[in-house]
Amino acid sequence: MDIEWVRSVCLSFPQVTEEEVWENDLTFKVAGKMFAHSVLIPAPVWLSFKASPESFAELTERQGIIPAPYLARAKWIALETKEALSREELAGLLRASYNMVVAKLPKKTQTVLAGEGRKRATSFSNTAARKKKTASRGPARRAEKGKKRTK
Repeated sequence: MDIEWVRSVCLSFPQVTEEEVWENDLTFKVAGKMFAHSVLIPAPVWLSFKASPESFAELTERQGIIPAPYLARAKWIALETKEALSREELAGLLRASYNMVVAKLPKKTQTVLAGEGRKRATSFSNTAARKKKTASRGPARRAEKGKKRTK
C-alpha cells in the first residue's frame, strides 16, 4: 500500500480534489473540506483521516494507529505504519471519512455532489442571474425611460 493507491481510492469519490500543502503533504478535499491527509516524505505518521466517534475509539486501541496530531479532538486518526490496516478496511474507512464530510455540507452542495438536480442547480443559477439583471433595470430606471417618452 502506497500513496498512489490512496490517491486512486480518494480520487474515485465524486468531486474530490487533491492539494499539495506545506510542500510535502497531500490533502484530499470535497467541496473545500478536508477528509484525508498524507505525507509525501518519511514521517512518524503517513496518513490521517476522519473517523466516526465509535471507529475512533476502536481504531486508536490498535497497534500502529493513534489519534491524529492536532486533529484528534475532531476524531481524526493517524496511521503510523502502512500495515496498520488492510487495503479493504482502509478503503472503507476513507469512504466513511468522505461520507462524514459530505454529510456536514449544505444540502444544495450535497445534491450537486450526488449528481442529482444538476439541471435544477444550473437553471436556478440562470434564473438568479436573470433576476439580478432585471433588478438593475428597477423602477427608477423604468421611470427614467417613462419620462423620456412623455417629453
